[in-house]
Amino acid sequence: MPAKDSNAAPGGDAVTVEIDIAAPPARVFEALTDATQLFEWWGKEPTVELTTFDIDPRRGGRWQFRCRPTPGVDQGPSGEQLRRNGASEYIAHGEILEYDPPRRLVWSWLANWHEHPDQPTTVRWELRPIAGGTRVVVTHSGLGNEPVERKSYVGGWAGVLKLLNDFLV
Repeated sequence: MPAKDSNAAPGGDAVTVEIDIAAPPARVFEALTDATQLFEWWGKEPTVELTTFDIDPRRGGRWQFRCRPTPGVDQGPSGEQLRRNGASEYIAHGEILEYDPPRRLVWSWLANWHEHPDQPTTVRWELRPIAGGTRVVVTHSGLGNEPVERKSYVGGWAGVLKLLNDFLV
């Protein structure tokens, strides 16, 4: 099943995308919580060069990634906002709010390319066993004050789920 947006109403607060992956929930959860694996699969994003992905996989643990725009690739509105914020690399970080292997991972998300980079949003990963694998549902909420990024995240999270799927199958 390809990733899809299931919450695309204009002015909404959240973006939800999902994908079915032919791997068991425990394996998917491991790929979401192991820094080495995160760096390997998330780092295949072609529009940026991932330099760091750190995670302390436990409730209350911290996570962070850093990446540079890939030279010659148009970064669109996100890149424009990054420059307006006086930054040259993308940095997202937060705290793990829920850690329930292999079912749920929730973290706060602070992104330096947001219009309001000091206002946290929330990313929820839900892993549901299905015949032949796992349905992965990602919901990024708290985006009511980030209409430009909310629109960008529809394709962004779909791309992240594709990278995860390609890594696991």
